[in-house]
Amino acid sequence: MMEKSQTQKRPRVLCLHGFRTSAEILKKLVSRWPESVTQKLDLVFLDAKFPAQGKSDVEGIFDPPYFEWFQNNQDFSEYMNFEECLAYIEDFMVENGPFDGLLGFSQGAILAAALPGMQAQGVALGKVKNKIKFLILISGAKFGGNKFGAPKLASNAFSKLIDIPSIHFIGETDFMKQESSDLVESFLEPVVIHHPRGHTVPRLDEKSVETVVGFIEKIY
Repeated sequence: MMEKSQTQKRPRVLCLHGFRTSAEILKKLVSRWPESVTQKLDLVFLDAKFPAQGKSDVEGIFDPPYFEWFQNNQDFSEYMNFEECLAYIEDFMVENGPFDGLLGFSQGAILAAALPGMQAQGVALGKVKNKIKFLILISGAKFGGNKFGAPKLASNAFSKLIDIPSIHFIGETDFMKQESSDLVESFLEPVVIHHPRGHTVPRLDEKSVETVVGFIEKIY
């Protein structure tokens, strides 16, 4: 019986993959984290709604199919299929929830970071009864920041500080390093892990494992 109650206590996390990758790819990357971290979370990986509309950066490294959450023009000032993306995530959360938190990488992290603010304003996840309680963001960025314009529905997502626990992974050689650092400032009490890698889900060293486990234990 002990085991069952411990399983029930694990926070349930919806995991959103990066641009033109897949749920399976993110699952493989996250599964490189030690069990002392992954066993504490009930991780659910979701493929994005739209098949990739161009070449994937992970071609030749990971097998297709590849997906994307939404599309945008070249300078990130206009977004397409954003409302459909939100409705798709909302339906999945209603049918397969409840979920306690979100984990996102790259495009998935940009989306995950904006969802609590949008949910609080009633412009997204209206049918989801549970509030998002925490975020795990890897190589994230914010809508309306220096690099990315904001889709209309997300234009006020960061109008006030996001007051839920968040942990942010920032790569020293990531092309989105600055955007990830800017995103941190939108959260009330963020936990930040710097790693030496680039735009990827990093392996965790001993110190990072301690930090992540401490974060998870705080949100139980």
